[in-house]
Amino acid sequence: MSLIRFEDLSLDFGDQKILTNAMLAIEPGERVCFIGRNGAGKSTTLKLITGEIEPDRGKVIRKTGLVVSELEQALPEAIDLNVHDVVRSGLAGIELLLQRYHQRSGHDLDAKGLRELEELHQQIDAHDGWHLEQRVETTMTELSLPAEKMMSELSGGWRRRVALAKALVQKPDLLLLDEPTNHLDVVTIKWLENIVYSYAGSVLFITHDRAFLQRLATRIIEIDRGNLTSWPGDFANFQQRKEKALEDEETENAKFDKNLDQEEVWIRQGIKARRTRNAGRVRTLMKMRDKRAKRIGRGPNTRMHIEEADQSGRKVIRARNVFYSFDENSLIDDFSVRIMRGDRIGLLGNNGVGKTTLLRLLLGDIEPQSGTIKHGTNLEVGYFDQLRQSLDLEKSVAENVGDGKTYISLNGKDRHIVGYLKGFLFDPERSMMPVKSLSGGERNRVILAKLFTKAANLLVLDEPTNDLDMDTLEILEDKLINYSGTLIIVSHDRQFLDNVVTSTIVFEEDGQIWEYVGGYTDWVRQGHQLTEVDKPFSEEPNASTRMGSAKRSVASKLSYKDQRELDTLPEEIEALENAIASLESVVSAPDFYTQEHEAVQETLNKLNASHSVLEKSMGRWTELANRQEEYDQSRKSDV
Repeated sequence: MSLIRFEDLSLDFGDQKILTNAMLAIEPGERVCFIGRNGAGKSTTLKLITGEIEPDRGKVIRKTGLVVSELEQALPEAIDLNVHDVVRSGLAGIELLLQRYHQRSGHDLDAKGLRELEELHQQIDAHDGWHLEQRVETTMTELSLPAEKMMSELSGGWRRRVALAKALVQKPDLLLLDEPTNHLDVVTIKWLENIVYSYAGSVLFITHDRAFLQRLATRIIEIDRGNLTSWPGDFANFQQRKEKALEDEETENAKFDKNLDQEEVWIRQGIKARRTRNAGRVRTLMKMRDKRAKRIGRGPNTRMHIEEADQSGRKVIRARNVFYSFDENSLIDDFSVRIMRGDRIGLLGNNGVGKTTLLRLLLGDIEPQSGTIKHGTNLEVGYFDQLRQSLDLEKSVAENVGDGKTYISLNGKDRHIVGYLKGFLFDPERSMMPVKSLSGGERNRVILAKLFTKAANLLVLDEPTNDLDMDTLEILEDKLINYSGTLIIVSHDRQFLDNVVTSTIVFEEDGQIWEYVGGYTDWVRQGHQLTEVDKPFSEEPNASTRMGSAKRSVASKLSYKDQRELDTLPEEIEALENAIASLESVVSAPDFYTQEHEAVQETLNKLNASHSVLEKSMGRWTELANRQEEYDQSRKSDV
């Protein structure tokens, strides 16, 4: 049976048709990706699935007892709550059922009360809700999360991991992921890939990361002009079949339009022809006109133009033995590189290793603490990251891109700013809206539109692909591939690097920075690893790389009594679990609640007491095991 079904579902937002008579089915064990242009309705469709919004027409049919959880697009807040409690909050609904069950089972109940208690018991059984703490501990262990760390102490990537644990602890039949790779580094993206790939339930996700999509999707659902189209297979298969489908659509539309033109000529013939015209043919023409009027075009394609400056000198940047540290943390050490005109260089590394610092050094924004950096002649730099800071959120898109001017100069010709912005998918009305009202993908398009009006022969792009839809991403790739100047690109988008750059500067695990020919895939073949500094287990964020100043907390050895308790607790916990399982089988029996009231109440009291003892035992075992692990780790560090 399908987990979710749409039947003739339609949804409109004002004049915009999001879905029209849409049909959809999500089956158990699938990994399905929604794709479509920005604004096509991908995130809205997820909200229809969760029930956050209702359709205008049609039905959303959910399997009885379906559990759906979602990893939201927004990053979790850095609040003063520990990881354990955030993960456990994912079970709030089941916790509420348990509270109601324990409250009621502690009172004398009449026949109606016992029936209600039985229903609560069945609901808890259906959600496997009797061992919540074990579920929390298991999920955190599988995702390698630090239970006692505060969310405010964690980086964005680790807060994303905690949010995923909160979603997974519910054991959902259907897991929803909305742009899960945004702002994650390569190591975290690959970790997330492996988690999703091995997940036993169904997964429905939205992503612009083509490598992530290719690895995971078993089926693709495209949202295009209000229609949902299912494409079995992976992304590569979709691309081939979609290209053929678009060609067939164009051919069919051209044939239809030719026939319509012929019929329009016929209907406009002279009086003699009109006297003898066929009424059926007229009705057919009316239907053809109506069909043509209802045809929804695919919308304008992205049209980008990169304004290029005169050629720079042959030597663009020369760095020799550059060193730079921050708070005693050596970010750049003995780094040398020679960048020549026309080079296309990718910077690859995890969050926090110093990629942006290296960019600023190469551009002369900051000075190296030792070593030298020299620039070539006639350099005109366009820097993507700087423009993020210069956007005025209160001003319109047109005012931001044109710096208040109505016309901009491109290729020596004046062009109206509104016409230019159409190439970046902003219609005239959208061009006049304040930037603060735009989505993340639209803001990125504003930055690109502004950047490409500035004549440059050295383009420096720091994470330009975030939030862009695939159509825009592919156009950007094409323009950069054909750009005759010099490129330096920071990106965690593996396919983007493979498609655009010809060499890669990589921050590797030994703290060194090396240059390789080719893109990400070419580097992977070398068998090396990236530097990781974003670890939540250290006393300080970069403690492992600090020179001579790292502080280590001293963990004490367990006492004989505590060690003995740690050794015996697993057997006690197992015995408690077996006892609880026996009691639960008794309570689950069809005739349990038909017994005498005293017998029912006695069994329920035993079950409640056993659960309480088990919770305390699990908590104590976790505390002792963590202390033992800390001590073992400190011993290893001392060796």
